[in-house]
Amino acid sequence: MSKPGAGIVAILPGGGGVEPSSPVQKVWKPELYKIQLDAPAPHPVRCQRTLDTTLEEQQQAIRLYGSEYHGIMGHLEAEQLLSQANDGSYLVRRSPKTDGCYHTLSVRFNKRTKHYKVFYKPGHGHYLREQDKHYETVHEMVADGLINFHMQLHASPIIQQINQQTKNCYQQSPYMTLNRRKLRALSNELGGKATAVGDDCDGSVTLKVSQQQEAPPQQKEVPQQQHQQQQLPAQATDPMPLVYEKPHNFKVHTFKGLNWCEFCANFLWGFTAQGVKCEACGFMAHNKCSELVPPKCVPDLKYIRGVFGTDLATMVQLHQCHIPFVVRRCVEEVEARGMLQEGIYRVSGFADEIDALKLALDRDGDKTDMSEATYGNVNVIAGTLKLYLRLLPVPLITFQAYPSFMAAGRNAKQTEQLQLMAEAALRLPPAHYSCLQYMLEHLKRVASHYAVNKMNEHNLATVFAPTLIATPQHMTNLTEEIFMLSSLITHCETIFASSSSSMNSNSSS
Repeated sequence: MSKPGAGIVAILPGGGGVEPSSPVQKVWKPELYKIQLDAPAPHPVRCQRTLDTTLEEQQQAIRLYGSEYHGIMGHLEAEQLLSQANDGSYLVRRSPKTDGCYHTLSVRFNKRTKHYKVFYKPGHGHYLREQDKHYETVHEMVADGLINFHMQLHASPIIQQINQQTKNCYQQSPYMTLNRRKLRALSNELGGKATAVGDDCDGSVTLKVSQQQEAPPQQKEVPQQQHQQQQLPAQATDPMPLVYEKPHNFKVHTFKGLNWCEFCANFLWGFTAQGVKCEACGFMAHNKCSELVPPKCVPDLKYIRGVFGTDLATMVQLHQCHIPFVVRRCVEEVEARGMLQEGIYRVSGFADEIDALKLALDRDGDKTDMSEATYGNVNVIAGTLKLYLRLLPVPLITFQAYPSFMAAGRNAKQTEQLQLMAEAALRLPPAHYSCLQYMLEHLKRVASHYAVNKMNEHNLATVFAPTLIATPQHMTNLTEEIFMLSSLITHCETIFASSSSSMNSNSSS
């Protein structure tokens, strides 16, 4: 039986070898994200009756709460109105006994109706208590509340594990996994500074005795040197000198898009104020996790944090593109000089060179030099592309779409199978849809050179299944996933032509 956390080793028929364990396994934990997906959405119950309040009060209340304001309504009447409503349904009312200094929010969750006093202060928004979160709209308040209710009900064991972590988790955190090489480069600069004991002007930095000398340019980031460091215990490979101290400046933050805690690797759940973010270096964490982060803030890191490990939808929105530049540049380079390379995508490039290219892409973006003169081994380019896809917090074939793709793959009738796969593709977010289509068409072109590169659709699917598909953690038998992905590669033109046609017909109607 395979041990938990072991890399997937897949024998490639006709490929002449194996796909070795990846140098970097998936670093993000998807459980909290998947639980939040099932949280009920807020659904306002519109008022259908004539309000029995003054016109001025009606106008003010409707301006604040919208058509879900029901005027004067007692507790029992609200209970009765919401008794048959779905979870997430809510209304705002004024209790008959109140003097109008607050209103009451009634919301349905877990087949029960909850009632809360809700206040509003101009310039501060809606809130339940002064010290609690403030919201621009009651809809946002309900959305955030429903997620928290849902997480408390279904995710308490995971949240309990997060609260029981220790500082020892830091060395294995996503922050260190993704940024170790960058931190090493930055620490060389810090270590080369003159020996000093003192503070910055704000009293936040202590740089005590440091014997570390900056390596000559030709010795920086030498693959052999890094290979030796990887054999040392985790404590010895801390890229930051132990003498360096600078507290993080964590502030409560409302994250846009999907984000994960860089300390515990779990999803930052919620609708607003999901966690904290260091204003100096950008470290993102749950509030509880931030208490365990050591005082080693490196402000310069925020300039080279880059794109690896960033949610795909966030990435394309930030860069205003359909295909992330990492995917596009790597695909272009492989198609220019790797299509006839035997075992392309199966044979791994050197981990040190892949890590160096990752750092370059994070630092220089689309301007990164990926020419043959700089990276002569095209397997390094291919390996970097696989690494980027592997580090996506939400895989290319998402958790929501995965069951539909698998059900389609099990259909023995090819015509029905392809139609079901086209329908499954429509369940993907636009960023994932475009990138999956781009990757499948690329792999189809790679497979067309099978006579030389020995990589047909099945072999490519074997390599990419653990990377592209939202497979359950520690799952090692990917026979069905490989078959499904092989079919996607083989028939990608037909599948996406059909799904595009469906999208066009839906938009026109």
